[in-house]
Amino acid sequence: MKFLEDIATGEIDELGSHVFTAEDIKRFASAFDPQPFHLDEAAAEESHFGGLVASGWHTGAVFMQLWTGYCRRRDEEMAARGEAVARFGPSPGFRNMRWLKPVRAGDVLTYRTEATATRPSASRPGWGLLSIAVTATNQAGELVFAFDGTVFLERRPG
Repeated sequence: MKFLEDIATGEIDELGSHVFTAEDIKRFASAFDPQPFHLDEAAAEESHFGGLVASGWHTGAVFMQLWTGYCRRRDEEMAARGEAVARFGPSPGFRNMRWLKPVRAGDVLTYRTEATATRPSASRPGWGLLSIAVTATNQAGELVFAFDGTVFLERRPG
């Protein structure tokens, strides 16, 4: 990860895409959000969604999987070039989480982050806070998931 001082407001990271399958939707829901419209096609047809949809928490969990994988790969690339790699995490929280459109089996969501602000931490010397806007769009380019997050990020030494 870059150091706090090396991240510009407006910087965008494309994290990757994920295909939501009916099997994955049901598997996640059975473990973490067992509502009928996430588990059963017939029940989902009768719901206000009119069909099987992914749990909003599933869309959030996929973000976390893609974010951590992206950060790990970027760290490895930076280290291979001999660049210093900043430590990051944890997150003190998020705001404005929104599930804007249902995610259905076969949908492909593409996730990205945009740096919206950086500031030194008042309580942790050597660390700062990176604020990001997280979005996921479907294959039609429609915004389906969004939130504003914050993560601790190491400052450049010296």
